Amino acid sequence: MKMSTMQIPDPMLAKSVPEVPETGPKGAPLLFEPKWDGFRGIVSRTADGVVIGSRGAKTLERYFPELVDVFEAQLPAGTMLDGEIVVRHATAGGEKLDWETLSQRIHPAASRITRLAAETPASFVAFDLLAEDGESLLDAPLAERRGRLERLGEHFSAPLHISQTTEDVAIARRWLTEFEGAGLDGVVAKPLDAPYSPGKRTMLKIKHARTADCIVTGYRTHKSGSGVGSLLLSLYGEDGELHGVGGISAFTDKRRQELVEELAPLLARGEDGEAIRGESDRNRFSSSKDTSYAVLRPELVVEVRYDQMEGDRFRHTVQFERWRPDRDPASCTFAQLEVPAAYDLAALLP
Repeated sequence: MKMSTMQIPDPMLAKSVPEVPETGPKGAPLLFEPKWDGFRGIVSRTADGVVIGSRGAKTLERYFPELVDVFEAQLPAGTMLDGEIVVRHATAGGEKLDWETLSQRIHPAASRITRLAAETPASFVAFDLLAEDGESLLDAPLAERRGRLERLGEHFSAPLHISQTTEDVAIARRWLTEFEGAGLDGVVAKPLDAPYSPGKRTMLKIKHARTADCIVTGYRTHKSGSGVGSLLLSLYGEDGELHGVGGISAFTDKRRQELVEELAPLLARGEDGEAIRGESDRNRFSSSKDTSYAVLRPELVVEVRYDQMEGDRFRHTVQFERWRPDRDPASCTFAQLEVPAAYDLAALLP
């Protein structure tokens, strides 16, 4: 079926599962690939130019002009790719994905976008082909779409890449461990016989699940103006000082109110008896938000679930596991965190 307008569909999504599965629903064979930690992008290349759709209403082409040039040069008109925008960063141990640098690419100033496009150019990792020569492939099984993508990709060159795949579950399980050292986010499993299902959680994602004991050092009020919106977490560093590492949110309305009462005895107070308020550093995401918080004495320990670190902070918002009244806050240090083995991204994106 020819696509007259090349309208970008909603991206197909994934649901989390605890481990790499042997097969899909009803024993369906699976195709495994690395889970790239970047911005999801569906690229539409027409005779009129390039559009990069995202998971929201915003299109991304203005933020990545260097990729627009690449798509116009390497993709035939009538092509639509699903993939991930990433930024590579050289370290002493080899290349890694750099989420922090990637996130800085979303900026309102055109002059800054132009500068960052030259200083921190992005790459695109394609993992699905949704249209070719203007023909929609949404109804075709993944096996066919992948085969056509590989043939199209024979002519790709950096920074345009095709994601690695395997049908071997043992290799996929090895990837889950090995590739984290290069900054990847886990493994994705897709039924080989399934069509592309926009907006549906047809894929399976397997991410790293770990726990850490952290000290609750403050809380922010919920945006409604009532109750605890998020708990602020810290760990002791080698310098003996507390360092913020992230937060927990997503409490129910009832739990938010309960937490205010439970945390009240831990409020840090000044000599005048007034509760002390702190102020978090502002960034481009929080410039218009209230970043103040209630400071708590560093006495309460909580066990949280997390997937990975970004520098010395949790990469994503963590999940509450349980309170740990048995833990001494002084024992909650960075030393407890698992450090992934180094892996050079250049082995995946030559």
